[in-house]
Amino acid sequence: MTTANAIQQALDQLYRTHVGPGDPYALVDFPDHANVGDSAIWLGEIAMLRGVTGREPAYVSTWHDFDAEAFRRACPTGTLFLHGGGNLGDIWPHHQQFREHILATVHDRAVVQLPQSIHFRNPDGVARFAGLAIEHPDFTLYVRDRPSLDFANAHLSCPTHLAPDSAFALGHQPRAPADCDVLMLLRTDDERRDHATIPSAGNTMVDWLEDDPDLPRAFTSQAKARVDRGLRLLSRGRVIVTDRLHGHILADLLGIPHVVLDNDYGKIAAYLAAWAGSERVPAIRATTMAEAERAAAQLA
Repeated sequence: MTTANAIQQALDQLYRTHVGPGDPYALVDFPDHANVGDSAIWLGEIAMLRGVTGREPAYVSTWHDFDAEAFRRACPTGTLFLHGGGNLGDIWPHHQQFREHILATVHDRAVVQLPQSIHFRNPDGVARFAGLAIEHPDFTLYVRDRPSLDFANAHLSCPTHLAPDSAFALGHQPRAPADCDVLMLLRTDDERRDHATIPSAGNTMVDWLEDDPDLPRAFTSQAKARVDRGLRLLSRGRVIVTDRLHGHILADLLGIPHVVLDNDYGKIAAYLAAWAGSERVPAIRATTMAEAERAAAQLA
């Protein structure tokens, strides 16, 4: 059983393996989209890196505005960290293409892929990524679950380690008063799974893929605004039903009892299996919408 304290220790060990006090570093693939979960990861990464090094990243970029010359001017030495999440594979190709570009072109320093879930729907992409990983002189991969670890050990010849999601570095979060009994945060994107039945009409159904209109311009301020939006949204429910991994993680940090369904390829169940027992509040797993609604009624 993995405790919440053990997760914090695992994250601390991960980051201290690659940076120390005062060390410069870069953090790239900023999530410039509305999905709250990726911004929660980013804030956790920044919190860990700032806590270890005592400084902000020397260079940051999105997947589409990385400038190799600007990167080397701003960060002539130090580790390049790739943002973690659930996009290593071919479901979200822009992020994978950027990752492969970094591995192909940045050979003059260590590259660290922060904790990811791996999923390739088309096996053709596996060999290309494996080739880039083995050709890089100093590439380390962290994964969030055991199926991803098994995949990496079978297909990739690079140091690979199991690590928790960096969003847990955010720690306990205060919650606002609830205004509904059951809030259902359900995916509406390419990882959505058919949960056999549609939710009952009386439940409040939402997703978190739409930004507020007054989003700040600075990267970390954007991430904070998105996470704040997600925390406000989740706080509405006395109980939450979700098929988003960070719906689970942020509900846990908020202290809200919740029911967890899976995404289309089993990412959430795999994560929960790897870090079983780390929940601060009740988290019931369900395989169908009907099961989830019954469990939510019990928690309520």
